[in-house]
Amino acid sequence: MDILLELATTFWQWSVLIVLVLIGFVISWFDGQGEQRVGFNMPFGMPVLQPIPIETKDKGFWKGILLWLLGTRKWEVAEDFWFTLEGGNYMIPAGFQFDGASVPKFLATFLSPVGVLLIGGLVHDYGYKYATLLHDDGTTMGYRNQAHWDRIFRDICIEVNGFKFLNYLAYWTLRLAGFVAWNGHKKRGTHVKEKS
Repeated sequence: MDILLELATTFWQWSVLIVLVLIGFVISWFDGQGEQRVGFNMPFGMPVLQPIPIETKDKGFWKGILLWLLGTRKWEVAEDFWFTLEGGNYMIPAGFQFDGASVPKFLATFLSPVGVLLIGGLVHDYGYKYATLLHDDGTTMGYRNQAHWDRIFRDICIEVNGFKFLNYLAYWTLRLAGFVAWNGHKKRGTHVKEKS
């Protein structure tokens, strides 16, 4: 037992990953839902994204190092991204900037923010920022709450990548900590107005 504890503390990142995978496997086992959840489809293919440079130039040595180690790469949608969701046709317009799935730095070794959670992260980030989506005719779907966008993220990711355990872990992380980003956007006034 002492050897196992020593190995777990020495290789703590692997220990965290193994525990998360086991928890996710159990969650996935009891999911009981199929793969088709929200009818997500990308009729014109993957979104075209442009990386935005992390501004490290002329920041000084230490600030440059901190930005390099702790900075988050942002991406810009280069062309309108069209998709179907829950029977409707929607678009995320060119120029929208996002950072991919918000993955803790210590897990980024195993899980890229623009890896298997990219598509769900893009739709989710747009939904979090504006609390709505744009229909193909330019109108909005109306206000949707944080829980709706977290569920949409989970279900899109399950339809796109099929990793239920990973998607449920990301979903529950959003349910526990997503309020920080949600309230930040709400405070900045980017949400559409709720209908009374």
